[in-house]
Amino acid sequence: MKKTAVLLIQLGTPDSPSTSDVRTYLSEFLNDPRVIDIPWLPRKLLVNGIIVPFRAPKSAKIYKELWKHGNGKSPLLTHSVNVKNILQEELKDRNITVELAMRYQNPSLDSVLDRMHKANYEQIIIIPLFPQYASASSGSAIEKAMKLIQKWWVIPEIKIVNQFFNHEGYINSIVDRAKQFDFKEYDHILFSYHGLPERQVDKVYNDGLCSDQPCENEINEENTFCYKATSYATTRLIAVKLGLEEKDYTVCFQSRLDKKWLTPFSDKVVEEWGKKGAKKILVFSPAFIADCLETIIEIGEEYQDIFKSYGGEKVQLVPSSNDHPQFIACLKDLVLSRI
Repeated sequence: MKKTAVLLIQLGTPDSPSTSDVRTYLSEFLNDPRVIDIPWLPRKLLVNGIIVPFRAPKSAKIYKELWKHGNGKSPLLTHSVNVKNILQEELKDRNITVELAMRYQNPSLDSVLDRMHKANYEQIIIIPLFPQYASASSGSAIEKAMKLIQKWWVIPEIKIVNQFFNHEGYINSIVDRAKQFDFKEYDHILFSYHGLPERQVDKVYNDGLCSDQPCENEINEENTFCYKATSYATTRLIAVKLGLEEKDYTVCFQSRLDKKWLTPFSDKVVEEWGKKGAKKILVFSPAFIADCLETIIEIGEEYQDIFKSYGGEKVQLVPSSNDHPQFIACLKDLVLSRI
């Protein structure tokens, strides 16, 4: 068997919840042209002149709260390292090394790929840890990795997993997490995915717009890499296994920056169900394979506050896949099927 390395790429996290480290993280993240896809100069002025200076101190307070949930560490980093170590153990009898890098901050892609370069692998399998493809996540991670690898004199065989939203192991890990909850206790269920600007999903199509496609109902040749379409498809796969009907749940999108992002907005859906008199809602977050700020704080705390302010009682978060055995099995299959 070829000497092989698996490169798992997660989004990233500040090195600490200090304002300076959060500022560094946000600057790297938001200056990525695949994240804020506007011309260079306006992006620099917006990010470095407005967003980062004003947002860093506020975000630092939120990250400090997140670190409490992670016993003084980043939950995202902890879960990601666990996945890397468990997958390495699963592949220990094969000539395969598993590495983990963050697209932003540490362990950096630069340092990890430098170590991989020196190891002279014959084959590298790149797996961004984002089930549904988006240019701002999967695309950015793949682009950065390939920019670094293209500088090598000897480029090994490269295989890339650009999405795995329909892999049974990934779906089963979420389904199994949900089985600890009695659905009859909840008035409604939300499937909350990270939001994207509408213009970014529109760019997937050579002709037409996302709104021209039946993205809420099917996957076809045109929309197979449309984040909105794969988010709805993920939901359908989970719903079938859990015996849910369409009336039981709502697909929505969180963490928006303005009104021109994918709708419906998760916080507004939470608000609406509070106004309807709902007392308990259950929230899945399938776009996040590891619990992080967006799940633990945004859904678990901020949405809880919104719901209570409109008469609701409990917003219950379904834990992410994290290091669930079925998710590890998914990654193992993604690797072995490419060797």
